[in-house]
Amino acid sequence: MASNTVRVSVLPRMLEVVGSTVEFDDVDGMTMLGIRRFGLSRSSRVLKRAFDLVLGLVGVLILSPVFFAISLAVVIDSRGPVFFGQLRVGREGKHFRILKFRSMMAGAEARKDELRSINEAGDGLFKITNDPRVTRVGRFLRATSLDELPQLLNVVCGEMSLVGPRPLVLDEDAQVVGLDRSRLHLTPGMTGPWQVLGTRVPMQEMVAIDYLYVANWSMWLDLKLLLRTVRHVVRGANL
Repeated sequence: MASNTVRVSVLPRMLEVVGSTVEFDDVDGMTMLGIRRFGLSRSSRVLKRAFDLVLGLVGVLILSPVFFAISLAVVIDSRGPVFFGQLRVGREGKHFRILKFRSMMAGAEARKDELRSINEAGDGLFKITNDPRVTRVGRFLRATSLDELPQLLNVVCGEMSLVGPRPLVLDEDAQVVGLDRSRLHLTPGMTGPWQVLGTRVPMQEMVAIDYLYVANWSMWLDLKLLLRTVRHVVRGANL
């Protein structure tokens, strides 16, 4: 009788995946699972910031010709500024303006409400695959993730990290409550654990993934996520 070898993958509830931070405690004879407290030590923050600053500056210098070419293409393609700045919630709840190459027509934010009926990201987030507000050049920039490159400037300024929790817009952040707000203990990142999944992630699952990233943080984890992000972009996962 021939045997079939079938690989089975099980999707657990997010907070069951606690990685290397899981600890076993004995409370009145009961075995309990615990996660170490959030936040980085002073030395870890210095290490992470030094890593971000060095790679951020090198990235800006090396990619400066690409910055110039994209800026020219954006200006030629449609009227409006080269960069798009949007208010986001950063570390410890502080607000900052995230930078992107403009990929939408002027006045795109004003049309957001009229397009909510075709929102594909579910409650809390706003994503449309074929967003009618996106320009021709903008569609290419988004497909290749090149619209995110100006965030290297946010990294150099210390407002963002190369890897970290997603920086939410104000109305999205208002929906994150309770323990999930612990994600704000780390500086938000250009990429992170949920971005490399390559699928739409509902708000509740996204903040849970960020929660676990913060609890499991290590320099090695950041390196792995950066490598996975590069592979994700090179393979054209956004196309």
